[in-house]
Amino acid sequence: MTGTTASDPKQSTEPVDLRFDWKRIAYLLLASRGIDDTEEHKLLPEKKVVYQFSARGHDLAQIILGTLLNGRHDAAGAYYRSRPLLLTLGLTLEDAFSGPLRKSGGFSDGRDIGVVCNLPNKNGPIVLPMAGDVGSQYTPSVGWAQAITYHRDVLNDESYDRSIAVVLGGEASAATNGFWSALTIATTLELPILFYIEDNRYGISVPSDFQTPGGNIAANLASFKNLYIRQGDGTNPAEAASLFEEVTEYVRDGKGPALLRLEVPRLCGHSGQDTQTYKGEDWIADEQSRDPLPKLRRYLVPALMSESEWSEVEAAATRDVAAALEGALNRPAPDASKVMRYRFAEFDEMGNLDVQLAGGLAPSGHEFPQGSDVPAPEAQRTNMLTAIRRTIEYELKTNPKVLVFGEDVGPKGGVHAATMGLQDAFGEKRVFDTSLSEEGIIGRAVGMAIAGLMPVAEIQFRKYADPATEQLNNCGTMRWRTANRFAAPIVVRMPGGFAKVGDPWHSVSGEVMWAHAIGWQMVFPSNAEDAVGLLRAALRSNNPTIFFEHRHLLDGPWARRPYPGDDYVLPLGKARVTVQGDAMTVVTWGAMVERCELAAKKVGESIEVIDLRTISPWDREGVLESVRRTRRCLIVHEDGITAGFGAEVAAVVAQEAFFNLDAPIQRLAMPDIPVPHNVELMDAVVPTVESIAVKMTEVLEA
Repeated sequence: MTGTTASDPKQSTEPVDLRFDWKRIAYLLLASRGIDDTEEHKLLPEKKVVYQFSARGHDLAQIILGTLLNGRHDAAGAYYRSRPLLLTLGLTLEDAFSGPLRKSGGFSDGRDIGVVCNLPNKNGPIVLPMAGDVGSQYTPSVGWAQAITYHRDVLNDESYDRSIAVVLGGEASAATNGFWSALTIATTLELPILFYIEDNRYGISVPSDFQTPGGNIAANLASFKNLYIRQGDGTNPAEAASLFEEVTEYVRDGKGPALLRLEVPRLCGHSGQDTQTYKGEDWIADEQSRDPLPKLRRYLVPALMSESEWSEVEAAATRDVAAALEGALNRPAPDASKVMRYRFAEFDEMGNLDVQLAGGLAPSGHEFPQGSDVPAPEAQRTNMLTAIRRTIEYELKTNPKVLVFGEDVGPKGGVHAATMGLQDAFGEKRVFDTSLSEEGIIGRAVGMAIAGLMPVAEIQFRKYADPATEQLNNCGTMRWRTANRFAAPIVVRMPGGFAKVGDPWHSVSGEVMWAHAIGWQMVFPSNAEDAVGLLRAALRSNNPTIFFEHRHLLDGPWARRPYPGDDYVLPLGKARVTVQGDAMTVVTWGAMVERCELAAKKVGESIEVIDLRTISPWDREGVLESVRRTRRCLIVHEDGITAGFGAEVAAVVAQEAFFNLDAPIQRLAMPDIPVPHNVELMDAVVPTVESIAVKMTEVLEA
């Protein structure tokens, strides 16, 4: 059924597709324009808004797309120019204003840039937490798409049938690692995801020819296998609607991923401060001629709406935008006393979890088996590697939402054999190999976690985490940035440290990065028993956790312990005193625990050795109690000495226990160089039993 049009040449001759709610689309487009105009011409000049990113020109196509995202488990990954999509999916006009105005409430409670949005709809399409960086939306979105297939095919949840993920990005973002990693994941696994590329021909001031050869990513991907590609004009209402309907149905039908590239004008600068002097007058005039708003009006009037009806919609949008602005301006500023909240999951005074709206297992009320911090040891000792494998195996058995993945974790069983046999036992849907992209491994895990799963991602070596830094940072700050609306509890297994030899790549520890990283727990076991308790705690935590597996300890004889049982769970942030003494406190962790114990025996004095076990959180009170009693402190670690975590421990001891000290605090760590490959060179710089013993003696004699 279609409408008709009059013969006025200024009016569209295309029949109106009545399957779309065009009056709602028109209202949302006019409201979005009203917000943009108000920000650009009033709030930005008045300095009430600092970061302003107009969506003019991109808006019509986004709104049409939003009307097609109606599944209970649909999700969109978006970016800073995606506000029209959010308005379509339920973002209120007042919240849309409140974010840029830095007012209370809304999607971040004044914590994040006003166009970096999120939308945790409980029983409808959600918008994954955006980020301020470019291209980081792609891999979490593909993680959500894979989670759809897992909920549907493995957990047999029929409510995920025909659900899809959609990810939006400008043409410049198609040059990023995240785009290519997500594209690889989506096409190799044939996932239900739509890549929507909004091509306005400029990445800030850089033309699209600099982003991809020929400036057309769709044309360049024409031979990409398992990818359905379409492109067209995002300012033509009928064409955009037809293309969106085609590609979303293709993905919903389970045929695999699709990519739609639409050309849209950027009717503004990149941001409110951008004067666009890099564009010529003819170029700007051409963009203005392609404005989708007058095109929509010609498409609908009089075929579907009369002039007066359009004016009524226009007046309603103007009235509602004005009311929303007034409401937003009257909101109080965010409560500064709460700015420290939500770095981690929180509990109220009664011990009840303050549950995030979306992400992780907590919102679904998932219950774990009863745990205990009292070990039930077996008679036989096991190495740390086997202890890790058995812990993962038990959690896979008892929690169907656990997935284990990374490069080589499947048939090979991991480069360190920590996942040996797990794919055979639990299948390729739960234990699987990934493409060689750490960005993809971590970003995918984030999307899966938001979708209510517990991803266990392996990064083969600590150094290899560097390409995933953006995703790791965004994961850690997510709860804080969204004021507890979203969280992404994941576990990242990360081997590193020296082994039989060293080298600058595989032997990196760098644990101080995770002490500084916001929102991350960081555990660093020194033996098999602790590895079990700490890993199980991480797998049941409502916070993301880095689980560091030191290579020297994985099969090291000293680190072997009896398996402590399948119920063994350790509290995070609680150190262990491995050797008791009263002459000096030695604070250490990881592979240095063994060496400090041996050095203490060598020195022959009453030296107390404390194994921190967790770097974030760390046991400040336990360390301070020991130092106040022994009155001397030595900190030993493998990471570089400058700004290493030992410096934090030393600073706290100096501040909190200065008057209890009988000698200066001392540190022994790696000098500021990479770990050498030659064994003699490595032993010259990594703390050894001998060098630790010498330092202990110095502190005792000071």
